[in-house]
Amino acid sequence: MGIPVFDQPAEGPAGTAGSWSGGSSPPPREPFAATDSDDASSAGVDDDGRLPSGPRPWTGDAFAPAGAAAPPTAGDIAAHGHRHAEHPHPGSGEYGQRRYAALDLGTNNCRLLIAEARGRNFRVIDAFSRIVRLGEGVSLSGVLADAAMDRAIDALKVCRRKLTDRHVDRFRLIATEACRAASNGDLFLQRVRQEADLELEVVSRETEARLAVVGCASLVDREGDGAILFDIGGGSSELVWLDLRRKNGPVAVARAIRAWTSLPVGVVGLADRHGGVAVTPDTFERMVDEVSGLLAAFDPGHELDAAVASGRVHFLGTSGTVTTLAGVYLGLARYDRRRVDGTWLDAAEVEGMIDRVRAMDYDERVASPCIGRDRADLVIAGCAILEAIRRRWPCRRLRVADRGLREGILTELISADRGHGQGGMSGAGRS
Repeated sequence: MGIPVFDQPAEGPAGTAGSWSGGSSPPPREPFAATDSDDASSAGVDDDGRLPSGPRPWTGDAFAPAGAAAPPTAGDIAAHGHRHAEHPHPGSGEYGQRRYAALDLGTNNCRLLIAEARGRNFRVIDAFSRIVRLGEGVSLSGVLADAAMDRAIDALKVCRRKLTDRHVDRFRLIATEACRAASNGDLFLQRVRQEADLELEVVSRETEARLAVVGCASLVDREGDGAILFDIGGGSSELVWLDLRRKNGPVAVARAIRAWTSLPVGVVGLADRHGGVAVTPDTFERMVDEVSGLLAAFDPGHELDAAVASGRVHFLGTSGTVTTLAGVYLGLARYDRRRVDGTWLDAAEVEGMIDRVRAMDYDERVASPCIGRDRADLVIAGCAILEAIRRRWPCRRLRVADRGLREGILTELISADRGHGQGGMSGAGRS
């Protein structure tokens, strides 16, 4: 087991990667059509672009609430994540309200956040999210399908326009497991350069885990002994043990990383292999067993088991699976991230929500306002991944995070500009 250093990512310094460029068949799944859910609420951001107030993150870059800003006029964007200095927008500059953007193209979603720096905080001024299912079928075929690439590129074109219209100063544009795993990932990146005029950075699993920690750090219960953070993605799932038992005064949460892993399984691949429309109890258990087998290879030591048994370690979940379960638990008539983000569920409540969703048929899941057609054939696969994690480490509480990689990117970009780099994060891990 290696000992990776969670410092600057191997792919390049934060903020400089983004640039403009010149067996048997599984049960059937319904054909997927991309839903044009471009509103901010679908991105995990409220309609007015706000992130709620809450505990300050360990870096001091709090996710402060603010109203939406009027769009500025279009401007020029240069390579390597920087705007041309000769066309600054009002407030731009070293000490002004610089604009930052974070794009996360995952196996399932394409998501963008644009924010203004406000001292040690940032204010979200624009957001975009579209389910594109870039990685649909990759776990079976090993390649990105033409239709999936088309959907992703269409979404990226929207993001490109937003980056220009919002006059972004610095940005980072990342792609994750689908591009890592597909044999034609390079071909897709070339198409993105040619058709969307964007340069994507394919990040490592280690970087993905670190960004999740940075983005969610403010939701860790500092009165406890730590947390198991997990991010259930479309193509991979990351887990990080944050150990706060030896804290003496304020502790930078990222420096509390003791161990991490990235499992090559996510909701899209699991549903591809086992089906997602009609999932029997036996099929669900086969899903759980598959994930449990992958978890068995991750051995962070007996200390974590003892810490979990003490009841002073909680789960911190960032994924569509846990936000969906929280929305169902809260009985929301319409998904509202202000109510979901930071919600606590005890073990019995989590189990109850998993059982409730599993009991729904496909049409009932489609009709649920917090699931909908886009997630109806994926949510049970997500529940299976969560269940495998719960069986391995039976934490008594789960905190829900409607934040993650994009917020981590924004925090690192702003922190780097202010000379407060994240360094010093280390822990045992495997990718």
